[in-house]
Amino acid sequence: MALEQDQRNSEVLKREQSRLRNFIRRRVPDPRDAEDILQDVFCELVEANRLLMPIEHVTGWLFRVARNRIIDLFRKKKPESFSDIAVADEFGELPRLEDLLPSPDAGPDALYARNLLLDELELAIDELPEEQREAFVAHELDGRSFKEIAAETGVSVNTLLSRKRYAVLRLRERLQGIYDEFTKA
Repeated sequence: MALEQDQRNSEVLKREQSRLRNFIRRRVPDPRDAEDILQDVFCELVEANRLLMPIEHVTGWLFRVARNRIIDLFRKKKPESFSDIAVADEFGELPRLEDLLPSPDAGPDALYARNLLLDELELAIDELPEEQREAFVAHELDGRSFKEIAAETGVSVNTLLSRKRYAVLRLRERLQGIYDEFTKA
């Protein structure tokens, strides 16, 4: 009987692996995470068969388990602060805002999330007081140093640091709602 179950699992694996992998990859940008989820799904199928759990619609069950694993993955990932990820690559370049957002090629859900986040970020930045907005944009988005900005504007580095700090605090407060929506999903 166990041999028969293993054979059925093998058939399901061959039949559904490609569709399931594509389903997962459209929703998970990192290919390694996608492969881990795929393996977890098939391990759960084997475990369900070993425990003699009745599964009437195997294909639907597999996709439901995959969807649940994807949700688990996004819930587990801790948010990273920009300063944690802003490490220069081998060419000395810092990551751009584009690199921190979901990839537009990761499927319609990721594209929607990306556009929504960009729109909200743009609105939030526009709502900042002018001095805070200028300090934030010049440092974070234009990649200029505080010394450069100070030399150009005549404003002290400490004042620029303070303006940027207040801008970041306002942006966090303003964007908390959308962050909560994405982490609860």
